[in-house]
Amino acid sequence: MNLAKTREIFVSLLFYLICVHLVIIVCITLLTFIGIDRNMTISTKNTIATKLTQQHPTLIHTENIKVISHVQRETDDWQLNTLMLDGVNVAFKYKRKKRYKNLKGSRVNITYYPDNEKVAGFDIEIMKIVRIKLT
Repeated sequence: MNLAKTREIFVSLLFYLICVHLVIIVCITLLTFIGIDRNMTISTKNTIATKLTQQHPTLIHTENIKVISHVQRETDDWQLNTLMLDGVNVAFKYKRKKRYKNLKGSRVNITYYPDNEKVAGFDIEIMKIVRIKLT
């Protein structure tokens, strides 16, 4: 085989491997950006959550995720709860009638859907929690 032909095949193969590697890096980055990483798993064991996600395709169920921050504020007759979860840069919000114990450091199972909230004229992405349970 000719040395030039071998070099051409090697360069083509190297280019292909670099492209595949870049695609994998982009996919991992996008999954991490939207909040799916090694800490977040989609459950098939939880029958209630499975039924909810089947009936409402926009719902997302995540299990065993660690709560980094939990803030409770009173708005009208409701307690507005805001959670920040490990590895996720989006706030998760839900309302309750009464104050709840602080979930900071706890692991929870949540069912939620993406939503937008307008703050100071800017649209901020948030997640609205439909169901939350301690694990």
